[in-house]
Amino acid sequence: MGILDRFRLDGKVAVVTGASSGLGVAFSRALAEAGADLVLGARRSERLNETGAIVESLGRRFVAKTTDVSKPEDCTALIEYAIESFGHVDILVNNAGIGTAVPATHETPEQFRQVIDVNLMGAYWMAQAFARAAKNGGAIVNISSVLGLRPGGLPQAAYASSKAGLIGLTRDLAGQWTGRRGIRVNALAPGFFPSEMSDHLPAETVELVKMLTPAGRLGDPEELAATLIWLVSDASSYVTGATIPVDGGFVMH
Repeated sequence: MGILDRFRLDGKVAVVTGASSGLGVAFSRALAEAGADLVLGARRSERLNETGAIVESLGRRFVAKTTDVSKPEDCTALIEYAIESFGHVDILVNNAGIGTAVPATHETPEQFRQVIDVNLMGAYWMAQAFARAAKNGGAIVNISSVLGLRPGGLPQAAYASSKAGLIGLTRDLAGQWTGRRGIRVNALAPGFFPSEMSDHLPAETVELVKMLTPAGRLGDPEELAATLIWLVSDASSYVTGATIPVDGGFVMH
């Protein structure tokens, strides 16, 4: 197998949560370009077919299902649908997430729990369902954040906690599953990329982020998606339990 061949995903089935917008769309496109068929999940089901149309335009197949990852039964149902549709699952991208920016003295228990339920617990329920079904091993990538590694200048206790928790979850699941089940588990820690969440940031915050980023700009979603392909493919077959920042150098400061 040549080096470039190790990046191919032909014959693989990839499950992507939060696939209705933003980075989820970029990830789905990249996975399809690399040869995978897609199983798309999100709460906004009406937008999943738009992502699916991109997948089909690249010559790959897709199925989609309304999924709220904070509900364990939805996570199980999405993986079961993947098995019914394609016969197996090989890749899970835990991308579904929500963000808040609330001062810690004002954040309500409900606000905090909602972020943890989706960002951290949702990833766990998805990983559980995937591991039970992935009989031939596979790869899981949890989408964390640089805010799980260092503060970003906004009051984001719930978001930062959930993303730091994902890094710990990644290491533990890698330890449990890589040797016993053949499932590698890694995390991506994106810096600041154009997305629905970043679109709500004040302009002065975006400029501050650029100043604090050695690359001097926001990231291109394709730069993140390319790293994802490396992590889910045989190109990274000896990588597990790792957290990879893709952030233009933001965490160096």
